[in-house]
Amino acid sequence: MAKQTKKNLLMQGSILAVAGLITRIIGLLYRIPMANMLGEEGNGIYSVAFGIYNITLTLSSYSLPLAVSKLISQRSVNKEYRNAFHIFRNALIFALIVGSIACSAIFFGADALEKVYATEGLAKPLRIVAPTTFVMAILGVFRGLFQGKNTMIPTAVSQILEQIVNAIVSLAAIYSFVHIYSASDQVAAYGAAGSMCGTLAGAFTALLFLLFVFVIYRPHLMNRLRSDKTRSDENNIEIYQILFLTIIPIIFSQTVYQIGYTLDDLIFGNIMTGKGYTNTIVSSLRGVFNSQYNLLINVPVAIASSMAASTIPSIAASAKSGSKDIKDKIKAVIKFNMVVAFPSAMGLSVLARPITQLLFPNLTTYQDTVVMLLVCGSSAVIFYSLSTITTSILQGMDYMRIPIYHAGISVIIHVLLVSGLLAFTNLGIYALLIGNITFPLLVCLLNWHSVEKYLQYKQEIRKTFGVPLLSSIIMGVIVFLVYHGLYLLLHSNLISVGISIPLGGAVYFMSLLLFKCFSLEELKDIPMGSRIARIGRRFL
Repeated sequence: MAKQTKKNLLMQGSILAVAGLITRIIGLLYRIPMANMLGEEGNGIYSVAFGIYNITLTLSSYSLPLAVSKLISQRSVNKEYRNAFHIFRNALIFALIVGSIACSAIFFGADALEKVYATEGLAKPLRIVAPTTFVMAILGVFRGLFQGKNTMIPTAVSQILEQIVNAIVSLAAIYSFVHIYSASDQVAAYGAAGSMCGTLAGAFTALLFLLFVFVIYRPHLMNRLRSDKTRSDENNIEIYQILFLTIIPIIFSQTVYQIGYTLDDLIFGNIMTGKGYTNTIVSSLRGVFNSQYNLLINVPVAIASSMAASTIPSIAASAKSGSKDIKDKIKAVIKFNMVVAFPSAMGLSVLARPITQLLFPNLTTYQDTVVMLLVCGSSAVIFYSLSTITTSILQGMDYMRIPIYHAGISVIIHVLLVSGLLAFTNLGIYALLIGNITFPLLVCLLNWHSVEKYLQYKQEIRKTFGVPLLSSIIMGVIVFLVYHGLYLLLHSNLISVGISIPLGGAVYFMSLLLFKCFSLEELKDIPMGSRIARIGRRFL
């Protein structure tokens, strides 16, 4: 039974992970022409606006789905279907209220935020993106409903649809806005505003899809409610208390992550402007960091976020039912994420310049800066992945406050460190890079200590960290030699990158098998594991 449960966790997690990866790839594909269309200054304005929006997005797209899925999963495992439905209904009311407040705050506070962030033109994209917070709040509750029922497919499909529509509308709107307002001295701000049109359109499309799925699912839901034989119904007051006690810790722990990003924008803008840098230079440097470096770093981190979304309801259900397979689940999701994070970090470091030249051909002013950021900062992929997963593990086990304390401590240290480096050194954008590495590193170290302490969990080190690291180094050496060898022969960056990346993936996969990262039983537990196991028998 434990084995099947763990396999289902990995399968459902992999569905969201694949969807997350697809959406990141779509995001990467459209953000590349978008970045080239907006230019460094437009990217800087867009990244600040999106950072502010992301704080409210944490509530709607991350906190609400996780909280709702956890509460519904706990009740569904005990066949308390009426209580689960009451959770869903009251969460919708909560989302309507909070979404309206967030929308109003961003829309009417746009001018004030523009002054606080010392970013000229910021109000324009903020006003367009404001309604998205309302839509995403409702969307988050529907995603939480289906995730709580242990099906990640509706969420996965809605994420992909959301990103496809986002990409199409964003590019069309940017093109239109830039041409319409080409004579304006704030054309970069209008371009950033155009990109936010896609964000709103994508969210609305995803909500329509989930409403359609809910209509189809509703008869089955009503049958479950009629079959519920449990005697106790939770009243509305109890449900709101439970919602607040569950949602608020998740909001705080995840908002701290997003606050770290937007505080970087705030601190960087004000200190650099105070040092005499122009608004154009400051916005351009922020665009380099957020729209090139962070864009690439966040692609593999999306897999960790997706696995985390499936981890909480599964671990919560196991804890509620008294299942003893929790440690197996923790081991499985951590190893899965590390197997993805290590080669991603190595690949971004080794191919930093070729990837930058390939993806951002029009953004050449700060190209050397982007390359150095990727070479020195790709390790953040590992730390963000691990901190995200360990936070979800603690939340799933009802240690809701602990990740808040850890993230709070880390963000305070982060702010002091970044502020000091910007004020008293000439590191500039590299001060943000140092903060971007140390923040998730500190979070995952603190989380790790708590996981071991409260769950009596001892992490296996060699196969979870050692083998992926060694395999990544081997892969990195091969990729470096193959790329440069091909480039000398063909003088084509596209072909050299296109061949070296899949070859590197094959080398990494074979190294994992050769060094016995997974046992045959573990291979069978992951998606498509039976096929992989047949290949693995030659090496294990």
